[in-house]
Amino acid sequence: MTTHRFCIAPMMDWTDRHDRYFLRLLSRKSRLYSEMVTADAVRHGDRAHLLSFNSAEHPVALQLGGSDATALAEAAKIGEDFGYDEINLNVGCPSDRVQAGRFGACLMQEPELVADCVAAMRANVKIPVTIKSRIGVDDQDPEEALFQLVELSAQAGCEVFIVHARKAWLDGLSPKQNRDIPPLNYDLVYELKKSRQDLTIILNGGIDTLSEAQTHLHHVDGVMLGRAAYKTPYILADVDCTIFNDEAPPPSREAVVEALIPYAEKLVEDGVPLHALTRHLMGLFQSQPGGRLWRRYLSENAPKNEADASVLSEALQYMRQAVQRIHDTDNDINQLAD
Repeated sequence: MTTHRFCIAPMMDWTDRHDRYFLRLLSRKSRLYSEMVTADAVRHGDRAHLLSFNSAEHPVALQLGGSDATALAEAAKIGEDFGYDEINLNVGCPSDRVQAGRFGACLMQEPELVADCVAAMRANVKIPVTIKSRIGVDDQDPEEALFQLVELSAQAGCEVFIVHARKAWLDGLSPKQNRDIPPLNYDLVYELKKSRQDLTIILNGGIDTLSEAQTHLHHVDGVMLGRAAYKTPYILADVDCTIFNDEAPPPSREAVVEALIPYAEKLVEDGVPLHALTRHLMGLFQSQPGGRLWRRYLSENAPKNEADASVLSEALQYMRQAVQRIHDTDNDINQLAD
């Protein structure tokens, strides 16, 4: 069974190491991805800050951005030395900054260059080099663009392709609009898998539930969730059972919070603001009784200068007590009605 059967998408400003540690507590088997880091940032920046991660995060991939084969090869080796399990090349991000740097989704227009970058990285590391792409950009024919990209990159040694099943419009749509407006074309990704049984094909884009993920898994090797996994993270608690047939019971939301407390204590001890972690926890009790109270308590208290790990247990207690008061009030009303 492929280790890419269920993946969490790389998301700028979201999937940092604190978020990934939290997500790992929900699912032991999902494959995690870093935020995109440019090759030059890895080569010349604060590597400890950019690349450090907790060993509990494995399996975890480093996503790189860039178009210079030599720089990417060097950055990939640095990532491998830091302990990442995979190097993923971003060929899908449509932001203006990415376009100005000649990487991300605009690389869909230069499949030969992508293949050269893959070959250079493959020659420099022992871990897998994978690609995350769109199905095309602007006026490209998606079938022609996607299949050519895959063919050339596969020849260069890439065996895993994560395909966001939308075009990216580099001219006329913002990055946010590019996540929703271009229509999804799942059938094209299914067709890619049919034609390339030798490759691992992962479907990304518009997947919100595990039920949808299971449907796609009849056609592709794996699925990747993005915003749904971040905004309603507790859906990941059922991934190991539903997707990987793991018999271990899923952790409760409360158990996940309790497990985060030692991690939070260490963060604060190291001088990291508590909010660096808690900002990722807002959706944990989404649609649950007291979920709004959980978010409010964290929002009001975690950013304080003196905030420490006790804020997590206090937020739980605050939420439980408020829910219990509501429950008791409802019971009193029901008794009066009786």
